[in-house]
Amino acid sequence: MQAWDATDQLLAERGIAEAAQRSLEGREIAVVGDAYGAISLRLAAAGLTGVRVHEDLVTGREAMARNALALGLNGVQRQCELDRELLDGARLVLLQLPRGLAELEEIADAVARWAAPDVVVVAGGRVKHMTLAMNGVLGACFREVRAELAVRKSRLIVAEGQLGVPERPRFPVASVHDDVGLTLCAHGGAFAGERLDLGTRFLLGFLGRIPEGAAVDLGCGTGALAAAYALAHPGASVVATDRSAAAARSARATMDANGIADRVVVEYDDAASSREAGSADVVLLNPPFHLGASVHAGAALKLIDAGARLLRPGGELWTVYNSHLDYRRQLEESVGPTSVEGRSRKFTVTRSVRRIPTA
Repeated sequence: MQAWDATDQLLAERGIAEAAQRSLEGREIAVVGDAYGAISLRLAAAGLTGVRVHEDLVTGREAMARNALALGLNGVQRQCELDRELLDGARLVLLQLPRGLAELEEIADAVARWAAPDVVVVAGGRVKHMTLAMNGVLGACFREVRAELAVRKSRLIVAEGQLGVPERPRFPVASVHDDVGLTLCAHGGAFAGERLDLGTRFLLGFLGRIPEGAAVDLGCGTGALAAAYALAHPGASVVATDRSAAAARSARATMDANGIADRVVVEYDDAASSREAGSADVVLLNPPFHLGASVHAGAALKLIDAGARLLRPGGELWTVYNSHLDYRRQLEESVGPTSVEGRSRKFTVTRSVRRIPTA
């Protein structure tokens, strides 16, 4: 894990050069996928202030703010969601290519829909993560798409000449899952899209054994667990929380689609850090096993610790995970006594009871 790579450097250098060549002001530039500020803060240091930025993860936004403060560049850029505010009138868009084609499709549509007619999109990525399909996605929204030669194992793709887009954006997409009684909605950057993740599906089979109370769906994704729990327990108070803006937007759409938007609070937060300790009776958790493109247990372990913090003594954490990862020891240490409630060929479901602190 590192705060920048060669793609960030290439995008920042190209952004500065394009701005000089076309006499652009900072407010005419938008940056998408600037994880820690390596692109936008470089532009600000070059005098291009007022750049609009969209970073999906709340942790990335917090890191960017801290980096800006440390560099004396606080307040010189504007964080936006992936909407008109980010792109209205933008003449240059610098984009760290996402891994998923659906996310790229939503970004490309947004640029073609709201940016200036003469907008130029400069998208970059590590060569090992790039595919020809990305060119095709950009080509659906832009007349000209050209790939440049690779530099330091990174490559830039330039797209320009907006094509027409549908009257209404395609995202969020929705899918009805009659077997579990849910409609799931998803923006492009949401994990698993509108599909029902297999681990989540397995955990839903234990819903009848999970008690009713104040519940938190930790790392909620599109909100399947929170929605199913709320539908099964009409008297419960339910919170769905995720550090991804795309996930939080998707979860809100899921609650609307299932008629429970007034009963489920969706929050954009890092591991429910703004929630009071000991405020939950139940925590539902299907933790990720990766950080970005890397297989990494860090996010899962952080969420397990967060679940322990949220639960009142005697409260229950219900977790589903890939069996080979074996998180049971961490659950025992962080939360309390942990029992295996079910196991399939691929997944394990555990119930951890928050231990009562000793005097």
